[in-house]
Amino acid sequence: MEWDWALLFVTGLLAGVLGSVAGLGGGIVVVPALLFFSQRFPSFTHITPAVASGTALFIVMLTGMSSTFSYARQRRVDYKSGLLFALGSSPGALAGAHFSRYLSADVFYMLFGTLVITMALLLRKRDERGNREIQWKVRRQYTDAHGERYEYGYNPFLAISIAFGIGVLAGLFGIGGGLLFVPLMLLLFRFPPHLATATSMFVIFLSSITGSMTHIVLGHVDWWAVVWLAPGAWIGAMIGAMVSRKMSGPLLITLLQVIFACLGLRMIWIGLTG
Repeated sequence: MEWDWALLFVTGLLAGVLGSVAGLGGGIVVVPALLFFSQRFPSFTHITPAVASGTALFIVMLTGMSSTFSYARQRRVDYKSGLLFALGSSPGALAGAHFSRYLSADVFYMLFGTLVITMALLLRKRDERGNREIQWKVRRQYTDAHGERYEYGYNPFLAISIAFGIGVLAGLFGIGGGLLFVPLMLLLFRFPPHLATATSMFVIFLSSITGSMTHIVLGHVDWWAVVWLAPGAWIGAMIGAMVSRKMSGPLLITLLQVIFACLGLRMIWIGLTG
């Protein structure tokens, strides 16, 4: 199709904006978009779930890099915590990338959709829990741009262990891990919403490097698609970082819930209807 490049560029742009605002990395947009294109347009029929995951994870790496640069200037990245999470997620992404070749398209859609909806429900539970005293070995504090002070924390061993599992799922689905890291930071470790999304993008950038390299070795990256997805994703990530800065914490949480629920239901529907 003559306008293939435009479809890919716009997809990358949307993935960059959404991924940066919500701290997801953008794979949650790129993967379903590529699989949709493969069913509708002849020039995309070669894209399998494994290729969609590999291509998306490479774009996620670029989105994570662009967002991290933008968030670093806003002083919203917790580098110490991010490096700890990446220590677990990076080898996990390596393993997940190997497993991706064994998933059929229908199973992929069903599992992906269920995972997304679960995260939406967990974020709702966060609001119902309210503020509780943190019982972690590491305690940290953060003051946002509005002067509001937050306290959060974690157990290092637990954080690394959970991050490894998230890395496996990230490499498997090509989502970069933000889909799970953001709820993890918000629910278990009580990160402030803006700090969680920014730090998530930093972790995504680090962990997606290993997953992307594995997909490249396995031949799971469509380089022609990358050429047009990448510029849009890079620009979109910078725009998303600016938009996110203007959002309040509760508004950001609500946006995450709506995005997760809609995408999850869509993916499950595609899996059921084939």
